[in-house]
Amino acid sequence: MNKGLKIGLEILLAVIICLLAWLTVKSVQKPVKFNQELKARSDVAIQRLKDIRTLQVAFKSVNGRFSPSVDSLKIFYETGKMDIVMQIGSNDDSVAVANTEAIKKANKKLKPAEITAKLQEAYAAGTKVVFSTVTEIPVKDTLFRSRPDFCIDSLYYIPFSGKQLTQMESTIKTVSGVQVPLFEARMPYKALCKGMDNQLRINKDAECRDQNKYEGLQVGSVTAPNNNAGNWE
Repeated sequence: MNKGLKIGLEILLAVIICLLAWLTVKSVQKPVKFNQELKARSDVAIQRLKDIRTLQVAFKSVNGRFSPSVDSLKIFYETGKMDIVMQIGSNDDSVAVANTEAIKKANKKLKPAEITAKLQEAYAAGTKVVFSTVTEIPVKDTLFRSRPDFCIDSLYYIPFSGKQLTQMESTIKTVSGVQVPLFEARMPYKALCKGMDNQLRINKDAECRDQNKYEGLQVGSVTAPNNNAGNWE
């Protein structure tokens, strides 16, 4: 064999080997990178679903049912009010506890609300007491106050989806003879993984179906009570 041809074939073989090695590494890294990106996107989506759950629980505490849409949750957040229980005094303060018991004993024939009023009078007069009072305050001044980055409008959308809408519904079902309000909010992987490897996303959906799981992220359920759990928990 011609020496030059031999060297050329050896170089070509080396190039092919390197190419095959690169393709092998790339094929292995592809699902790894997909899962890393999915995890990063899921973290953002999960926070939005948790925020929806927080608002839904507060909405139900006021209205006795869950909201069917982000629109009504937004109105509730921006204009609604809710009751907050505030405790005055401490049960660890023996003087306050003793004063409280004395006032309750002296007014034991009164209704609970009237006794609370007596305790409020004593507190206003400077006496140490322990009691709880219910105060109505705006929802906006209560929820997410520690979250300066919170944006109510973000709950409308599935992150990274090109503004595809969060899927949400609510219902009231009879469970063991009791009317139970239910809700669920969903973000399918098909939307959450927009722009990512579509075949790997299809594989992810198939994996979920094989495990009888929802093909995406979901909080709550309109099928059966689940204590408003998320399917990532």
